[in-house]
Amino acid sequence: MASVHRLDPMSRVPDETTVYGAWERFVQGEDDIRGVRPEVAISWHRCRDQYRVDPGLTEAPVAVAEVEHTLEHDVVFAELGFRAASVAHEVANVGGIVTVADATGRVLAEWGDPTTRKLAAEANLATWFCWSEQATGTNGMGTALETHAPVLIRGAEHWCQAFHDWTCAGVAVRDVVTRDPIAVLNISCWRSDLPGSAGAWLSNAATRTQCTLRQRAQDGSAELIAAFNHARSRTGVALAAVDPAGRVVIADDTASILLGVPSSTPAKDPAVRWNPGLPELIRTARYAAKQASRNPDWVGTTQVFTHLSDEPTSVTFRPVFLAGHLAGNLISFGVAEGEQLPRGDGTGSGTNRGQPSRIVAMRDNRMVLLRLPEVSFAESEGNDVWLSTDQGRLRAASASLDKLEHEQGDAGFLRVHRQYVVNLGRIREVERRLKGELMLVMDDGANTMVPVSRRNAPAVRRALDI
Repeated sequence: MASVHRLDPMSRVPDETTVYGAWERFVQGEDDIRGVRPEVAISWHRCRDQYRVDPGLTEAPVAVAEVEHTLEHDVVFAELGFRAASVAHEVANVGGIVTVADATGRVLAEWGDPTTRKLAAEANLATWFCWSEQATGTNGMGTALETHAPVLIRGAEHWCQAFHDWTCAGVAVRDVVTRDPIAVLNISCWRSDLPGSAGAWLSNAATRTQCTLRQRAQDGSAELIAAFNHARSRTGVALAAVDPAGRVVIADDTASILLGVPSSTPAKDPAVRWNPGLPELIRTARYAAKQASRNPDWVGTTQVFTHLSDEPTSVTFRPVFLAGHLAGNLISFGVAEGEQLPRGDGTGSGTNRGQPSRIVAMRDNRMVLLRLPEVSFAESEGNDVWLSTDQGRLRAASASLDKLEHEQGDAGFLRVHRQYVVNLGRIREVERRLKGELMLVMDDGANTMVPVSRRNAPAVRRALDI
């Protein structure tokens, strides 16, 4: 591995040895940004190539969207607001400010040094303005919402030049079930570094809030299991209970076969729930959760493909609540009751909107932007995802095979095994083994053979029409 020389993000010298110099080259269209931290470089690519944020922007825009906040979100905002207010005096003593924003990047509250708050107001770093990456480029709040780790953005690492005087650190609080962001906590300082305790304080605040959410999720699991047992005693249809992310909490014998999950084994911990590996059903479950959160009496039905079946099956979703909080849905198989849900891309999930047309990989300290046809397949290995590409084997910038599947599922990429996602357009041959197992021979130069798991085989056959 080549050594990485980190550039000084606070320097304003416009040459090749500063982040500012790298930023200047990048906004002009060059891709060589060696020395810039990978998480910042990836954010810059999103800002330039996906969101097309003007680097000359001088202030954040007004947050125009009115977001529907659930009871779960209100709990998070109250918790973060309490923690931010408790540390506001300490942050103010070093000339800093603390902000809490929602999942859209809309600032909800602000505390801290009055002088710094006046400077922040000139850039609209204030309540009711939007600091998502899509609106204002790389910054502590927006970039934290895009990632699953705390972020530090200093000086010229900000995408917009007008914000190069700022240093900020942010951490997002995410729903422990769906992993979607709920809120973000941020500390900002003008022309100075953050206090040494900032990182630890942010992480501690997020961790404590996540603990509250985890306990609520476990209580929700218990309520789902109770509702499942009650419904099972009153009906003979195949039945399962899923959380708002579409993961299975419990399923009876028949439903477990259809979903490809263990039978009658409750998964109370949100971290170890069963993934059915059925993208259409997962998208529908998420859509059903959104509908139910708006209308507690909502019931919906549609048809979805299941494992070991070449024909779609009717399913009905019924929401389960605990103290006003949506715990998940009961799914009845072979039953069609309630509102008819749109199928496929019509679920309103927005899976196609804003998805990247390239996959980002890493080679030493340089980012490689791959066109989708250049990628043959992706393989998880430990904590990394490796891509088989026309440029050789490269480590993906994303460490999640699930995320790659979600982002590229509508672009011809399919999960065929818990360790593999393949580009359907790069399958050269399909080999059938003696016991019916499928092996995919990939068009990657080495004719790599990728296994297909039993529960993913029906989806592969449908996708390839075999």
